[in-house]
Amino acid sequence: MNKLWDKGFEVDGKIAAFTVGKDRELDLSLACSDILGTMAHITMLESKGLLAPDELAVLLPELRKMYLEASQGRFVIEPDVEDVHSQVELSLTRSLGDLGKKIHTGRSRNDQVAVDLRLFARKRMEAVAGKVKDLFETLQKRSEECKDILMPGYTHLQVAMPSSFGLWFGAYAESLADDLTVMKGAWDVNNRNPLGSAAGYGSSAPLDRKMTARLLGFDDLDYNSVYAQMGRGKVERIIAFACSCVAETVGRLAMDCCLFNSQNFAFITLPDSLTTGSSIMPHKKNPDVFELIRAHCNRLQGLPNDIRLVTGNLPSGYFRDMQLLKELFVPMFDELADVLDITSYAIANMRVKENLMEDSRYKAAFSVEEANRLVGEGIPFRDAYRRVADEIRDGSFRFRGKLHHTHEGSIGNLCNAEIARRMESVLSSFNFSKAAMAEKALLGD
Repeated sequence: MNKLWDKGFEVDGKIAAFTVGKDRELDLSLACSDILGTMAHITMLESKGLLAPDELAVLLPELRKMYLEASQGRFVIEPDVEDVHSQVELSLTRSLGDLGKKIHTGRSRNDQVAVDLRLFARKRMEAVAGKVKDLFETLQKRSEECKDILMPGYTHLQVAMPSSFGLWFGAYAESLADDLTVMKGAWDVNNRNPLGSAAGYGSSAPLDRKMTARLLGFDDLDYNSVYAQMGRGKVERIIAFACSCVAETVGRLAMDCCLFNSQNFAFITLPDSLTTGSSIMPHKKNPDVFELIRAHCNRLQGLPNDIRLVTGNLPSGYFRDMQLLKELFVPMFDELADVLDITSYAIANMRVKENLMEDSRYKAAFSVEEANRLVGEGIPFRDAYRRVADEIRDGSFRFRGKLHHTHEGSIGNLCNAEIARRMESVLSSFNFSKAAMAEKALLGD
């Protein structure tokens, strides 16, 4: 097997297979990132006299060609090659001879995979943020459409007070804005350059780590070389936690939809085309889409702890345990992206039931409204409360006024525009364009 650490002896086949694990499969997701990191690294090496200008001029076009192959899904890690790092160097050596062997100066696979994961996560976090925005906008649109359609609000799963579908949809939109605030914190932790920390103790080569950070569009460095390696697992866990916050919001929305779609509630319905059936019960139209959304979200919420269990008891320095992080971390983004896409689609096509509050089962939901009406006539609230409670007890209660909610965030004043501004403020703070411009510059676009 082709390995960057080859010393001329053969490793037992069973040991080799076990230690490589799923690296070759997962590393295909990191190929573009690995090539970008290599381009920045060798550009820095040339600036320090560790590569000649004419050597850099030959290496960069070859790497750009390789990046194009990877971005189009044509990059292959050969069966006898250990990982993406080995494949990139092997491919360069095949096409350029000994020049390909120079790219690893001042670098270890440890800081190489660390920077690959930072670049990969940065790209995927941008994609997830875009899909969160899409769901946010869908929820806000439904909130405005349904702002005058009342529904019962619940506490303890008991009928409580009047709500509206506008208020319900809007609540999940605002929750997503907070989730992106958490993700921005994770973005800031991730968007720092670990390259140049080598195996965790730096290098005697005269590296310029600030230059590679600038070339790759990072905001800063992980300065301490030991911490750059200790950050493995921690950074992934912080990002996974941010993703789990989004999953928690979406999973809770899915649970509401499962509940409200049942015949006992019948607040919402899905078009037949968005439901599935039973192999034995002809009448069934099941909200499987929301049940699976809920299950995916539950699994995503468990990932931060799964990551913690891999690295939580490691001492400082690098350990091969960290390899397993990729198995948890890399697939997470696709799973969350799929959940966000299908949730947006289902919410956009959901139908809500009108005139729900005319049902006598929800009459008591207006008890606070009636108590407040009596307060407006000069009756102390505690006396008004007792009078309404007595009427409910003897069956004579009815609400004699009209709903009139005016305060911010109530059914009469949803504040969707204010919430949209908050979301836009959070999104703009990510500064995705800086990273994109740096990558385009490296690729010569």
